[in-house]
Amino acid sequence: MAFSFDGGLGRSRFRGTGSLAEINIIPLVDVVLVLLVIFMLTAHVMEFGMEVEVPKVRQTRDTAEELPVITVTKNGMLYLNDQAVNINELGKQVRAKFQSADAVYVRADKDTIWDVIAQVVSELNEAKFKVNMVTQPVDEAERKR
Repeated sequence: MAFSFDGGLGRSRFRGTGSLAEINIIPLVDVVLVLLVIFMLTAHVMEFGMEVEVPKVRQTRDTAEELPVITVTKNGMLYLNDQAVNINELGKQVRAKFQSADAVYVRADKDTIWDVIAQVVSELNEAKFKVNMVTQPVDEAERKR
């Protein structure tokens, strides 16, 4: 199907120029900049990993040791460095992935049922691992309220 914009008179407004096929870059740049701003605003909000709120205590000890981390979520799920693990295979999994480790960090949500944490510590003690509990320091501003 062909269209003629000269009114059928045979005269063209654009004599000899052919078709005008330019890409308008300005809308593309506008969209990309808007997406970049949205990404920059939301990137700091996105947390990678599991959401575990560890208990706050008055006295904490800073360590820089690189040890395996066992995470116990609020609903009792167990993870070994972000990989789901069965409690019955916990000691074997830690030994298989970290041959030289003699200690582990246990990071448990403060709302986790104590029975699950006790079972995890028992399994790790049975596998001859030293258990270090992960906590947060109490914010002094919160204590004064």
